[in-house]
Amino acid sequence: MAGKTSKKPTKVAKKAAAKRAAAKPRLLAGGNPQIAKAYGDAPVQAYIAAMPGWKRDIGRRLDALIVRAVPNVRKAVKWNSPFYGSEDGVWFLSLHCFTRYVKVAFFRGASLKPLPPGASKHKHVRYLDIREDDDLDEAQFAAWVKQASLLPGERM
Repeated sequence: MAGKTSKKPTKVAKKAAAKRAAAKPRLLAGGNPQIAKAYGDAPVQAYIAAMPGWKRDIGRRLDALIVRAVPNVRKAVKWNSPFYGSEDGVWFLSLHCFTRYVKVAFFRGASLKPLPPGASKHKHVRYLDIREDDDLDEAQFAAWVKQASLLPGERM
């Protein structure tokens, strides 16, 4: 039929897509990696790999602690931030890079014992800011993650 085009990607289109996938993610303000919205471990690992400098090591540690505390954790990248949940579409925690720290948001953090130190404008949310020279209390962080995973999450 005249004027009909193939929906099959050409070699040129495939090469361009591969090049985009291999390209290093752009860093947004504060050094936060720009990662496309996607679900699963792969986009979260891509985000962590793109975190600049010392923040990458923090990202790896936090991810490992979260997975250890909640073995069947669900993962996604939304709004250029990794999200962790106890079921699909229901999230209890997210990470975000800023210039001088990595922010951990506990969406129901006001219910955690003891309270994470960072207050929020949102009634239920609490934050933990981790700076380069901070000593992360891994046992306390893991306890917060475990508690957060058992609370009703945020649907986003």
